[in-house]
Amino acid sequence: VSENPVSTLSIDVDTASYSNVRRYLNNSQLPPKDAVRIEEMINYFQYDYPQPVGEHPFSITTEVSRSPWNSENRLIHIGIQGKSLDYENLKACNLVFLIDSSGSMSAGNKLPLIKRSLRLLLNELGPKDRIAIVVYAGSAGLVLKSTPASEKDTILAAFDTIESGGSTAGGEGITLAYRIAKENLIKDGNNRVILCTDGDFNVGPSSTSDMVRMIEEKRKDDIYLTICGFGMGNYKDGRMEQISNAGNGNYFYIDSIKEAEKVFVKQMRANMFTIAKDVKIQIEFNPLKVKGYRLIGYENRVLAREDFDNDEKDAGELGAGHTVTALYEIIPAGSKHDINTSGKLKYQDTVIKDETAVSGEILTISMRYKPDKENKSKLITQSVIDTDLELSKTSDNFRFSAAVAGFGMILRDSKFKNNLTPADVIRLAKGSKGRDEEGYRSEFITLVEKYNLLK
Repeated sequence: VSENPVSTLSIDVDTASYSNVRRYLNNSQLPPKDAVRIEEMINYFQYDYPQPVGEHPFSITTEVSRSPWNSENRLIHIGIQGKSLDYENLKACNLVFLIDSSGSMSAGNKLPLIKRSLRLLLNELGPKDRIAIVVYAGSAGLVLKSTPASEKDTILAAFDTIESGGSTAGGEGITLAYRIAKENLIKDGNNRVILCTDGDFNVGPSSTSDMVRMIEEKRKDDIYLTICGFGMGNYKDGRMEQISNAGNGNYFYIDSIKEAEKVFVKQMRANMFTIAKDVKIQIEFNPLKVKGYRLIGYENRVLAREDFDNDEKDAGELGAGHTVTALYEIIPAGSKHDINTSGKLKYQDTVIKDETAVSGEILTISMRYKPDKENKSKLITQSVIDTDLELSKTSDNFRFSAAVAGFGMILRDSKFKNNLTPADVIRLAKGSKGRDEEGYRSEFITLVEKYNLLK
């Protein structure tokens, strides 16, 4: 902290990694380490944060306690709650489904599951909403022009005409889908392309960098992107994450009809209605309280310090009612733990302000966001007072997110996990399961138990 007291990141509400990890474990396989993105595992779950009050559509909740995997360190939990939608005044949706109908999509957990998933979403839409369908295989084509969502029979009949075959002209399909979305743009509405694919692009602009550049150009039209990954085998998880990050988008992996219900029904409003874009968080640590820190996960979301105040720098989007959770593990200032530093500078010294010693603050959180349809960011700042709360006295939010983070570190074989075991994770998760009305937290505990058996 004496050398680098500031941590900056783009928020992330993607959840694909968790459901992909679940798919591996349910198939009695251990997931590859690179498929485990801890922030996506943590943010798969909803947390009980207070609704925002005042001018900003966010609340920020923090807790500080001992780290479950290293009693000498502390864990800082940061929770952000987005304002829920006014369901009486919902914006109209202009949705363009872009469906991969290539030969690789014929398996039962790909195109057939996509069809069932989209039927679920259709039941959630209203008469003001519109749907178009574009498919791509050997070439891209318009299967259904933009049609009112109330014409369900017409839309379902169009779904049923889609069959798999051919190679994958993904770039051509994306270009057509964005054109259809722009032609039917609803001013001040929710304009979105929903890409359903296994990510196996092999015709047209197929490299990840080409696709990212194309998506970055398209987002200037204020059209958002949702990517839903399906299938296994040739599934390109890393590529889908990069393209989603570039396109003002979010990214899900759908491994079952139950996950489709979660994405398209239970959390549809949060996933499809953006309330803020380019959301960034910057943490400044007090060097009198913190010796060192590490952000758990978010490796692909770290930003340079100067990016925080740069409104041209793209960052994550937040949907209505969404929660975002980030965890930092810190080494307290009085710790005997040695931290490698670059040595003293020749021409200057770090000077700590006098008021730092009496503030009692462990860190300050700054958050920047742009309201949807605006291009100038707004700033929220909140200081956090140092506390030494016992782990057993923390909230279910704190302990359950720590359990998920701990499991992610075990899956990645992180050197920071110390002696943490799956049994420790299970014990922590069981004690913080809470109401768990949807059963997602119970399912997590079952997955850790499966991992324990596989190991």
